[in-house]
Amino acid sequence: MCRVLEVSPSGYYAWRKRPVSDRECGDAALKERIVKIFTTSRGRYGAPRVHQALRRNGIRIARKRVARLMRQCSLRARTPCRRVRTTDSNHRHSVARNLLDRQFTASAAHQKWTSDITYIATHEGWLYLAVVIDLFSRRVVGWSMSQQIDEVLVRQAIAMALSGKPTNCDLLLHSDQGSQYAATGIGQLDLPRYSRHRSTGVSFPRRYVMAAQKI
Repeated sequence: MCRVLEVSPSGYYAWRKRPVSDRECGDAALKERIVKIFTTSRGRYGAPRVHQALRRNGIRIARKRVARLMRQCSLRARTPCRRVRTTDSNHRHSVARNLLDRQFTASAAHQKWTSDITYIATHEGWLYLAVVIDLFSRRVVGWSMSQQIDEVLVRQAIAMALSGKPTNCDLLLHSDQGSQYAATGIGQLDLPRYSRHRSTGVSFPRRYVMAAQKI
């Protein structure tokens, strides 16, 4: 080992017998306090805020030393997650009344669907995901992903869900009042073959449209 480390055997054994320095003892005690502060903050405190907490407790220490000890303990503050707005209710599209009225249960499949949009952070930017869920089975029956949050994203998810839906059954589709769902382009889906009810002019407005008419 001495040969690999390129040190003399006498120097190695002298190092092993050397007592722990006051600096190392101080660092060990500080690490315990730093870990406790970091844990109490649920990982939100970086070196500056940990340094402030130590000073409030009467411990005078340089911030660079705190940063060094945190690196040695592999402590790194969590970065806040940026929020992305996926619902834009400020639009001029018509909206339908809330037919679901918080009745989130169904007695059979393909009676009630809900849909929403979420976002996923990637190295190349935000990726948007639209899903359609059957309230009876709680299964995802349709989904679509895109770098753009628009009506096309929603239309593709609904189209996938409709492709697996049996004909001649009533269906209520529920969503928020976002512009992606209220957009008139959603009504361009080929809906008549999926429903016994008239579906011409369906614009899927509010609370999940396909709303005023059941599809």
